[in-house]
Amino acid sequence: MSVSRISRIVGSAVIVAALGAGLMASTASATPQATKKQATKKIVCYKGTAAKKFSAKKCPRGWSLKKPASKGGLVAVNVEFKGTLATVWTATGVTATVSGAGNDKASGFSSITATGSSAPQAQTAPIKGEGTLKGSMGNINFVLNSDSKGTAAESAAPSLVMVGGTATIKSGTGKYAGATGVLTFKGQFQVGATTAGTKENQSYTASFTGKIKLK
Repeated sequence: MSVSRISRIVGSAVIVAALGAGLMASTASATPQATKKQATKKIVCYKGTAAKKFSAKKCPRGWSLKKPASKGGLVAVNVEFKGTLATVWTATGVTATVSGAGNDKASGFSSITATGSSAPQAQTAPIKGEGTLKGSMGNINFVLNSDSKGTAAESAAPSLVMVGGTATIKSGTGKYAGATGVLTFKGQFQVGATTAGTKENQSYTASFTGKIKLK
């Protein structure tokens, strides 16, 4: 065999070996890239009511892959308040401010503050008002509905006045943030005089019952 032919064979072998080495190197470099690409896959993590995507294999501290269960549900309310009702009479009607305490373990409500007004022309008259039930689990703000009325036992003062109707939840805090519902209320108090300019502080009782729908 001639020297030139041997040289051609050796040269071909070197080229084949170089191509093989290049192919192996290319394959090897592609594998880590694929692994790296897989590691950057985004995952959804949850923290309270928040949800966020992360480019990681696991959630950061304080976050979880497990979606929290819905906190929705119903809370029964059955609470009686006792306190003071301050009234101011004018020539056209009466305004009232209420504060009181109670205890309802199921809902956590333990106090009430409210304001109201009425322009009675008969023994039964509509009442308007709004207030807040406060407690260890949170507060709810309510407004009296149009079915809310006050009825005097006598045609003239002094008289016992009984109130009742429904109240719609407008907003809330704590456990009751975003809560909805309609509560039934009833109560009573004494009225000593209705002359314009008369101011009184009377004892009263009031109860709220119903169910609150949590968000």
